[in-house]
Amino acid sequence: MSIHQISNTLRFGTPLKEARGAVILVHGRGASAEDIAGLADVLPQEGIAFFAPDATQGTWYPQRFFMPLAMNEPWLSSGLALLHELVQEITAAGVPLDRIGLAGFSQGGCLALEYLVRHPAQLSFVVGMSSALVGPEGTERPAVDLKSVPVLVACSERDPHIPLEFVKSSVQTLKGMGADVTSHIFPGGDHTVFQEEVDWVSGRMKAWV
Repeated sequence: MSIHQISNTLRFGTPLKEARGAVILVHGRGASAEDIAGLADVLPQEGIAFFAPDATQGTWYPQRFFMPLAMNEPWLSSGLALLHELVQEITAAGVPLDRIGLAGFSQGGCLALEYLVRHPAQLSFVVGMSSALVGPEGTERPAVDLKSVPVLVACSERDPHIPLEFVKSSVQTLKGMGADVTSHIFPGGDHTVFQEEVDWVSGRMKAWV
């Protein structure tokens, strides 16, 4: 049985079969689907189906994101599989990949970025807010072509949970895979969602006309 259950996903907004686009919102460690669902309040909502999966015990994987991958298994693989199930559910309902956005905060953002490199697809966008790719420096990545998928990687320069060097390394890795990467490094040490991130996501959602 999977550690994380798709049945615990919060579904809201426009019914999927009537939606012109869909956004998957992934919460951070110690938070919940209800917490990250609040982000939808500041995003375009007309015609949008939202999905907020809920991690078991409030965590997608048990250790810090930069620990060896094996130390976060099988939780990590279960979380990635859940995201893939949601993408498949959305496309099965008729919403194309290029109208699906995936956005996560903190641990959820790490999971979202990791999902992209392991399941490369022409999603509308992928966002890692206060996030980086999972694994230590030098982690072997699959040889994939991300074909200019728009990706946002953003973080404060002194984030207490996300060391800046991992953010910068993730940006370079994703660019090397062919993603169209936007990166914001914000002054200070706030571990939060920034307005610039909201604006970036909103701009891509507004293109779903």
